[in-house]
Amino acid sequence: MQNNDQDIHAQPILIVDFGSQYTQLIARRVRECGVYCEIHPFDIDPQHIAEFNPAGVILSGGPESVTEGQTPRIADEIFALGVPVLGICYGMQAMASQLGGIVSASNKREFGHAQVEMVSPSKLLKSLGDGKGSANVWMSHGDKVSELPTGFICTGSSGSAPIAAMELAEKNFYGVQFHPEVTHTDGGDRLLLNFTKDICGCAGDWTAANIVEDAIAKVREQVGTDKVLLGLSGGVDSSVVAALLSKAIGDQLTCIFVDNGLLRKGERDEVELAFQNAIGEGELSPLNIITVAAEDEFLDKLAGVDDPEAKRKIIGGTFIDVFDREAQKLQDVNWLAQGTIYPDVIESAASKYGKAHVIKSHHNVGGLPERMTMQLVEPLRELFKDEVRKIGLHLGLPESLVHRHPFPGPGLGVRILGEVKKQYADVLREADKIFIDELRKADLYSKTSQAFTVYLPVKSVGVVGDARRYEHVIALRAVETIDFMTARWAHLPYEFIELVSNRIINEISAVSRVVYDVSSKPPATIEWE
Repeated sequence: MQNNDQDIHAQPILIVDFGSQYTQLIARRVRECGVYCEIHPFDIDPQHIAEFNPAGVILSGGPESVTEGQTPRIADEIFALGVPVLGICYGMQAMASQLGGIVSASNKREFGHAQVEMVSPSKLLKSLGDGKGSANVWMSHGDKVSELPTGFICTGSSGSAPIAAMELAEKNFYGVQFHPEVTHTDGGDRLLLNFTKDICGCAGDWTAANIVEDAIAKVREQVGTDKVLLGLSGGVDSSVVAALLSKAIGDQLTCIFVDNGLLRKGERDEVELAFQNAIGEGELSPLNIITVAAEDEFLDKLAGVDDPEAKRKIIGGTFIDVFDREAQKLQDVNWLAQGTIYPDVIESAASKYGKAHVIKSHHNVGGLPERMTMQLVEPLRELFKDEVRKIGLHLGLPESLVHRHPFPGPGLGVRILGEVKKQYADVLREADKIFIDELRKADLYSKTSQAFTVYLPVKSVGVVGDARRYEHVIALRAVETIDFMTARWAHLPYEFIELVSNRIINEISAVSRVVYDVSSKPPATIEWE
């Protein structure tokens, strides 16, 4: 457990972002080493660099070329900090160029797997690869370092990049042309562990237990004896916020659960049962949950609407109305809790040192009325989704809730193509339950990143028994992804798809046909609307 005098943010790693698609992955890997880190843009104010006081710096990759004049550069203050610096891909090239080396265009772009040979003893590379002087790594670059800066030595070489790794050991400056943060690089995780702990000297105090203890202390200091309100959706983020606040402030927390008629089957019961079990095991205090049955209100406003964006706005706006109406009934509530997580902060430029402070609207609130003058409490604001899941388990929430697949804010409203009707939602709920239950039985649920059913606004002829059936079509959708920015359709076994299809058609009379979506992202999106 965390020592009371210990600050788990005291030895942070600064990750300087040059626009790489892997920047957030670097941060996640550093956090997995037990080390706190933050991502900041390459043009971060030098004063803020000093204020952040990092134990080390990692320079990300990026899409630009240092051989061009107006592309991003490393702040001089980074090199003057006196702390270890690791440049990855573009970060290595920028380091080499700015410290007196030469970067030139490669004859051909190197993308994918490559073999790096160790050519000199290295403090950084000692844990990389097979221990026999070579490593299978992941490359993605069009330029290369062709001449080292003064004092640097080459420590690794590949076919397309003779200088694939370099270092100036006396100053702890390191560069690698490959990407240690991706799983395709053998030993990349050990390289980052070596950099953060052995080279930067970080203690590794960023653990689930310490994060929870730190968050609880901050919440108690922030809200004091005030009351806090939370919109509990049943999703991972809001559920973990509820558990954390329950642990921190007990009955000062009130949760509002809005049943909009567009939730998955048994959603409310599953959430309540999860918290009851955690309470029964002594992990959490009983929750004050106000459940609002608002199905009729939502469906009435959605009647006749088939445009996806219009549906989203109606669902979001109606949620605000219902949530605000219930909140007005409560007395002396000064704080609104939200499940904002670190990727939201990064993407909204709402970092501590960002140029603009933008507060992300709650994923179920979609923007609060100005008359709601409550202050925000966001205990997950520093965390990635995988960290949120870890502290959820630490707080006693069941794995079935913590590791459940993402669910869109508008719920089934964007999985019913066209107009939303109660009978459509009821059919979709049943079909979705069958699909998810069978995935769990076949041990396929955790092997897919997101799986769900879609209600299609077309009818198809079918024959069940001796009777013809002219009913709607259900689509099955399942994808595999790491970051949800790109995704591959899940290659589920044909026998499994057949089983699910037969169950849906035989058990739900309003369905005559089932199809499987084999579209990847891009060009398709994961959701259909």
